[in-house]
Amino acid sequence: MSKFFNRFLKDASGATAIEYGLIIAAIAVTVITVFGVLGTNLEGKLQEAADELAQ
Repeated sequence: MSKFFNRFLKDASGATAIEYGLIIAAIAVTVITVFGVLGTNLEGKLQEAADELAQ
């Protein structure tokens, strides 16, 4: 039983998977934020162009 706990404490593969998961989550949040800002800006520009065309 002692050997099992020693191996479990020295095993870092689970920590690596968690780190990769956190990195992927951070990248996803960044991408969503950037697309949200770009989408809002693009919508404003397209609305300005539509207003100019409507006159």
